[in-house]
Amino acid sequence: MNIIITGGAGFIGSHVVRLFVNKYPEYHIICLDKLTYAGNLENLADVEDKPNYTFVKADICDFDTMLALMREHQVDGIIHLAAESHVDRSIKDPFTFAKTNVLGTLSLLQAAKIYWESLPERYEGKRFYHISTDEVYGALQFDGTLFTEQTKYQPHSPYSASKASSDHFVRAYHDTYGMPTIVTNCSNNYGPYQFPEKLIPLFINNIRHRRPLPVYGKGENVRDWLYVVDHARAIDTIFHNGRIAETYNIGGFNEWRNIDIIHVLIRTVDRLLGRPEGADLDLITFVTDRQGHDLRYAIDSTKLKEELGWEPSLQFEEGIEKTVQWYLDHQDWMDRVTSGDYQRCYDDMYKGR
Repeated sequence: MNIIITGGAGFIGSHVVRLFVNKYPEYHIICLDKLTYAGNLENLADVEDKPNYTFVKADICDFDTMLALMREHQVDGIIHLAAESHVDRSIKDPFTFAKTNVLGTLSLLQAAKIYWESLPERYEGKRFYHISTDEVYGALQFDGTLFTEQTKYQPHSPYSASKASSDHFVRAYHDTYGMPTIVTNCSNNYGPYQFPEKLIPLFINNIRHRRPLPVYGKGENVRDWLYVVDHARAIDTIFHNGRIAETYNIGGFNEWRNIDIIHVLIRTVDRLLGRPEGADLDLITFVTDRQGHDLRYAIDSTKLKEELGWEPSLQFEEGIEKTVQWYLDHQDWMDRVTSGDYQRCYDDMYKGR
């Protein structure tokens, strides 16, 4: 198979590219990435010389280039991860999120449609797999309920609205044209190579350097967390065995309040750096809550477990230990990606709130 993985130089994408390149040497994996601030080819240095790997720098919004790539590489499958994903950025710049997440997805869908419909076999053996987020479902109360595949869409931020729209386009291409599509909605990911605008790598870095830890509101918002390697495993399973036109939720059954995660991070970083555990609790700084901040997310991934046999391999305590150790061992990587655009983004989002 010839497979394009969009956003392949980003956090989740790089783990998916690495898994597919190493696990399927008979496949040709085309890593497609625009290399914006969150895309980094360092994330894929260990596979860049593999014979079944090709990197293409391109913008998914460029329809002519997407169609040319489909034809040049005779693409059989698309795993679509490329997206603007940081909620704070979407609040400040919703147009960029609409362009990339909605029109970029539409560009890929139309390029795939035109190319695949030109083939004698048309859609046979083809697959368009769209990775989405649990945020499209809105928010849950503290009542034990979970997001299921039947949960009504109710996005509350420009980011989640853009992802909800792209999900609808993907399903519409199946219903209108018969394109073999799959959509998955995943909970919060954590692990190596995550760009440090997100909570866990940002706070690990700040704790290490004894910088303030800006916590929205009282830190009572709850998220379901999944180790990124487990998400990559789920994507592999669903791409090969998932049912066409289905939606699968991917979650860790692992809910944590933000403030509790921050306490775990402080204790873990302090311990691994040889400091007294909890010595840096005074770094916590409560700031004005984010606009439209969803209270609680929690994913029910029972369908994925029962149909395809997937479940998370790591408990959070083990995963967070591995994650903290990775960032502490890769301070040079962190230093390189936390310059320039990152620092301006950090200043805009957290200072002065």
